[in-house]
Amino acid sequence: MTVQESGAEPRTAGMKDVAAAAGVSLGTVSNVLNRPDRVSPATRAKVEAAMAELRFVRNESARQLRAGRSRVLAYVMLDGSNPFFTDVAAGMEDAADAGDLSLFLCNSAHQPAREAAYLGRLEQQRVQGILITPVDPDAPLLGEIAHRGTPVVVVDRTPGGTSHCSVAVDDVYGGEIAVRHLVEQGHDRIAFIGNHTTVGQVRDRRLGALRALRAAGLGPDHLVDLTTTALTVADGRGAGERLAGLPASIRPTAAFCANDLVALGLLQTCANLRMNVPDDLAIVGYDDIEFAAAAAVPLTSVRQPRRRLGRTAAELLLAESEPGHEHRQVVFTPELVVRASTLH
Repeated sequence: MTVQESGAEPRTAGMKDVAAAAGVSLGTVSNVLNRPDRVSPATRAKVEAAMAELRFVRNESARQLRAGRSRVLAYVMLDGSNPFFTDVAAGMEDAADAGDLSLFLCNSAHQPAREAAYLGRLEQQRVQGILITPVDPDAPLLGEIAHRGTPVVVVDRTPGGTSHCSVAVDDVYGGEIAVRHLVEQGHDRIAFIGNHTTVGQVRDRRLGALRALRAAGLGPDHLVDLTTTALTVADGRGAGERLAGLPASIRPTAAFCANDLVALGLLQTCANLRMNVPDDLAIVGYDDIEFAAAAAVPLTSVRQPRRRLGRTAAELLLAESEPGHEHRQVVFTPELVVRASTLH
């Protein structure tokens, strides 16, 4: 029930109301909420019964105001439409749940101004810490926020310095194993599809692709760049149309896509144009999202430990408050998952 005052609208019950209803002190109610082990089971049961009867809801905002810090972590992701980032966020949520914390999600959508606006709001809200896959991992704002007292952990990128903890995957190696596999399947002219000029992760994957070609005795001209503006299914479909329009004498027989969404779009174009995968075009994606294995032609992909990536990042963030904490840069090794899109 709510508390009714004479001549006033019903109001939400407070701790004083609970104390009066249970016949205990305000301090006892506080202990039940914050240090229940200090209260006898009988008294705790009486207080909890009064809370239930009054429909008492704890005022977390007031508690956070007194503490000067919320019980909230925030993740500023790079692209909310990409399942990779929501999988990473699920791992963060695992760690947040274990610490009795909430996780807020923000989507910068690759926009620096939007990212900066979110960071400003989160700092004003006194979140306990910020996890971010940044547009620019070396942006000065990240260091400024950390210097002012809000811990920051960089996710899916490794910043140039060691002023933050970071968690990433070795994308150069990921690109290398993808293209090495295609070379081993007999391909010596390979398309690289992605926006490597603007996204650091994609740039690293392309460097790995060139490394694999070099190891096989093939020059950089054996990698055909089909640059996209983004990393979406639509971009993959468009790249597929461009690829199909190339003269047969120079058309790549395989494609390494910067992520699985691009690869799935490419796969759709192949189906529409009646190009056989992998006989006419072998395709490798990146991330190994759930849809990769469920595609019409199951997709070979470079698997990133997405959930583990997020959980580790959140655990590093929570460890920031521990005495003697030192920033760590954790790098995971990806693995190639081979499926029908590259196997004849």
